[in-house]
Amino acid sequence: MMKTSDNGPQSFKLMGAGAQFQEELGSMLEETWMFSGFEWRDIEVVAKYVQAYEAKEKSALFKEGDPGTFMVLIVEGNVGIFKEDSNREEKCVALVGHGKTLGEMAIIDGEPRSATCITATPAKLIILTKDNFGRILNDHPALGVKIVMKIARLLSQRLRKTSGLLVDYLEN
Repeated sequence: MMKTSDNGPQSFKLMGAGAQFQEELGSMLEETWMFSGFEWRDIEVVAKYVQAYEAKEKSALFKEGDPGTFMVLIVEGNVGIFKEDSNREEKCVALVGHGKTLGEMAIIDGEPRSATCITATPAKLIILTKDNFGRILNDHPALGVKIVMKIARLLSQRLRKTSGLLVDYLEN
């Protein structure tokens, strides 16, 4: 089982910047669930507000209780999601990969992180900060609403799944 690493964000490497990288960044966004079905012009706009990074295996993206200031889109690799149990031991509750998102609640409510996320493999990640999401909402309100609706749909799906698991747990 993976354990929490202390190498954190300092192990992230910016993948690129500038106009020449924007098209590649757009292509990466297009491959994620969050932006599937978006028109290319909307993806091009979002690409101006995000950054892409490479992270080594066992890099902590964030830890449970940290301030929630960004969300992560996984372009490549796998990330483990951990929660502390009553003995304060980390338990892996999920492993997510290509196209998935993490930390999206943070750009909506800014609350502390509800879990720890650590790369299980080397990974390529796109980061959308809460501040840049606010800028999208301000500068491109219709696009901002599309993103909020995707996040709402994702959170609704997760809540339905969790409710089903809870019922199964209570019946046993």
